Amino acid sequence: MSRILLVLSGLIVFLSTPLFAHEGRPLFIEIEEKETGAVFLKWRVPSTIDRNNAPQITLPEVCERVQSPETAASPALNIGQGLYDCRALEGALSVSITYPRGNPAVSSLVRVIRPSGEVQVIRNGPDAILIDIPNAEDAGSVASEYLKLGIEHILTGYDHLLFVACLLMLAGTVRRVLLIVTGFTLAHSVTLALAALDIVSVPVAPLEAVIALSIVFVAAELARPARDTLTWRYPILISSGFGLLHGFGFAAVLGEIGLPQTEVPLALLFFNLGVEVGQIAFILCLVAITFVGLRAIAFVKEDAKTWGLSEVTLPAAYLVGSLAAFWTIERFIAVVA
Repeated sequence: MSRILLVLSGLIVFLSTPLFAHEGRPLFIEIEEKETGAVFLKWRVPSTIDRNNAPQITLPEVCERVQSPETAASPALNIGQGLYDCRALEGALSVSITYPRGNPAVSSLVRVIRPSGEVQVIRNGPDAILIDIPNAEDAGSVASEYLKLGIEHILTGYDHLLFVACLLMLAGTVRRVLLIVTGFTLAHSVTLALAALDIVSVPVAPLEAVIALSIVFVAAELARPARDTLTWRYPILISSGFGLLHGFGFAAVLGEIGLPQTEVPLALLFFNLGVEVGQIAFILCLVAITFVGLRAIAFVKEDAKTWGLSEVTLPAAYLVGSLAAFWTIERFIAVVA
């Protein structure tokens, strides 16, 4: 019954997720300040926003834009950039977001690079269209921001969530669930720290392709008899091995955001804690949704107690495997393109 519970959860989560992984990413804005008063502004628009509604990202009017071919926006690539002269600016800097066809309810992430090289990250909700850039941030705000970023990343990283769901389906017992989750958590924490601190470097594009391939592997495991899988025989080895891989994936996102130079250990710790909080919340949701699902099945189907595992595990394995195979092919094409 516990296996059915976990499989049902995986199916529900699978059917409710978008086709493409990481499509929940926010509007990304980078502001690089120079000692001369120049400000280099860059932004990247997530593909979930229609190109006809691509936002206009601007600085205060007193900041004069320096026009040149190198600073022209590139709508075709959903990116843009501009160089501004802000020597006349008095007080704190701000950035304005204007959508020509209405706010699409997308959050934003502003990364500020100070002249000293210090990095500051500001996370904003969908309603924030005028963002004030504070002169500095304290340890409390760093911890809060990176905790939220970690939670947001794992809950919008559908490939990571599918992988965790498949591992839980393969676990079979509460003890094995604890072993698998612990192994995965410890392993990805290690590689997240190593990569975030630039001790180990892994190319992002091939990494994303291999992460998708790891989901194909666990889906194939799910399609086999329960006790005839590597995951069943070596739960910690499999979860830890792939946990190392997924940790590099978490670090790739953290690398895009950046770490504040004055609070690197704190930001790294709370980003990782955020990932764990999000992961635990996801697992609890699986359990809750499945409990409701099982009660519903028992209510409408008299022979629910005789419901076979093969009726659920094979469809789940093929559905997840097909989606992961699509991601794998798509990402490997991006590597060689």
